[in-house]
Amino acid sequence: MISLKSIDQSNWEDCIQLKPKEEQEGFIASNLYSIAESKFLPHMKIKAIYYVEMLIGFTMYGIDSDDGNYWIYRFMIDEQFQGRGHGKSAMKLIIEDIQSRDDHTDVIWLGYQPDNEQARKLYASVGFKESGMAPWGEMLAKYSVH
Repeated sequence: MISLKSIDQSNWEDCIQLKPKEEQEGFIASNLYSIAESKFLPHMKIKAIYYVEMLIGFTMYGIDSDDGNYWIYRFMIDEQFQGRGHGKSAMKLIIEDIQSRDDHTDVIWLGYQPDNEQARKLYASVGFKESGMAPWGEMLAKYSVH
């Protein structure tokens, strides 16, 4: 059972202890950085990803001020919990959470390093379609709600 929970004083320190696999560390900012960043970008939602009562991951998403669409800026599952289907379940919950919001958008975007094959497979498995390279070097992928 995967769930998304708020990050607060009771779990933020545990959240910053989560780590991707060593070979994935260059693909994503640390959770500590992301939590700090969210404090200066109030439109960003940060959530802890739980499996039953165990903290296993982190995500950050929100509406991009440039294009007005929801973007999933961060998504990670701790190295100890990868390869069990938790990432796919969590990504589906994130999409559901975005769609349930009053300010939801018809598309959801994300970007990832082109050589991050694990991310490519995960995002494709939940319906993201690659749409080309961004000027900053990430592969962009779009999820269409309809």
